[in-house]
Amino acid sequence: MKKIILSADSASIVYLVPDVVADNLEEYCLEFCTKWLYNSPNAKKYRRNGFLCYNERDFIDYLNTYIFPNCESKMIENLGWTDLGNKLPAGYEGYPYFNF
Repeated sequence: MKKIILSADSASIVYLVPDVVADNLEEYCLEFCTKWLYNSPNAKKYRRNGFLCYNERDFIDYLNTYIFPNCESKMIENLGWTDLGNKLPAGYEGYPYFNF
């Protein structure tokens, strides 16, 4: 398990996720928000009146429920607003980062 940082135009949150997700974060995030949310019958609750409504917590739920159900990804720390990852606190600069 490795640490990553996710945000949805809000606070940057540190999560612990499987190594393969951290090493390929953009690929997993894009699969979630450009394919799964639009096409999976399991994602119906995120589709509202022609719009998608989701955030980084929903991505973690997706990982835990559908991709890695035996390996729990979880929140570690809320870093607050970090200007979309441009002003991360010292020690967090090298973490994989994705903003939804």
